[in-house]
Amino acid sequence: MRADVLEKAIDYALNTYTNLNTKPYLYYMSPRGEIINQNLIKEIIKQKNIIIICGRFEGIDERVIEKYNVSEISLGNFVLSGGEIAALALLDSCIRLLPGVIANQNTLLEESFNTINEGNVTLLEYPLYTRPAVWCNLRVPEVLLSGDHKKIKEWRLNQSIKITKQRRPHFIIDNTYDNKNSRSTK
Repeated sequence: MRADVLEKAIDYALNTYTNLNTKPYLYYMSPRGEIINQNLIKEIIKQKNIIIICGRFEGIDERVIEKYNVSEISLGNFVLSGGEIAALALLDSCIRLLPGVIANQNTLLEESFNTINEGNVTLLEYPLYTRPAVWCNLRVPEVLLSGDHKKIKEWRLNQSIKITKQRRPHFIIDNTYDNKNSRSTK
């Protein structure tokens, strides 16, 4: 995308901010940028205002990145035709963490990519089950039907550890946490 064309769009967007104390952060959705993770999302939502720049095919003129001190961020190690889909993913990830968007904010604590403070471990979410208790001869684990909240919480933690070890072992940072807190992953 041409620098002169993009400059007009960015300047127009910047001029819409009347409070000079809240200069917006500029992000460019780019495959060469820092890969977005949950910690970066949490940092982005702390910012009062952001502007997201979406390139098309070959991206944007490098001089725009230099002039406006634009941060490049990426969904991952792959290329899209444009940054619009990546921008929507970024927006969704940010908006759902804002207070009041999700009715019970405590549910966010048990989702994938949240850190368990005791062990500095990031875990994936445990398996989810709904009704009916038996569907196509597949059963909801008995512990989830027991009503014993302590056992349910322990089961969920153990399942999160098991799934994380299988699918994203690099998330398990402190093996002593895993060994001392995981009784069973069945």
